Amino acid sequence: MSFVIEQAVEARLVAAAPRMASIPATLHYDIHDPFAVRMSFPASATLEGVEVCWTFSRELLAAGVLDAVGAGDVRVRPYGYDRTELEFHAAEGTAIVHIRTGELRRFLADTDALVPVGEESAFVDVDGDLAELLRDAR
Repeated sequence: MSFVIEQAVEARLVAAAPRMASIPATLHYDIHDPFAVRMSFPASATLEGVEVCWTFSRELLAAGVLDAVGAGDVRVRPYGYDRTELEFHAAEGTAIVHIRTGELRRFLADTDALVPVGEESAFVDVDGDLAELLRDAR
């Protein structure tokens, strides 16, 4: 049984130019961090020339395909008929990408099959995480 889901998606970068550039991105879900989703962009797709990875809640992504959500560094909202807009805020600036909503729904369905929504806490190793924190505190 696999404990990680990785799904490549095509992200359309919203820029000042009329045509949006398409950039590769990967959605990641790991059973060992059941509340979180990661979205990574390869170095070739970033201004800094280094891979960029954003981590945010699975719940935020799921809610964002239906309605505008988020007030912090990551915001998600429907865009038109078949796209979802993800907005990433950092000190260096803001990046906005559009992803096909169907791709996000398929990814979310796969994560739900691995860890059903509402059952995430059963997959968290509280004792192990606490022991690691105490080890790091020494």
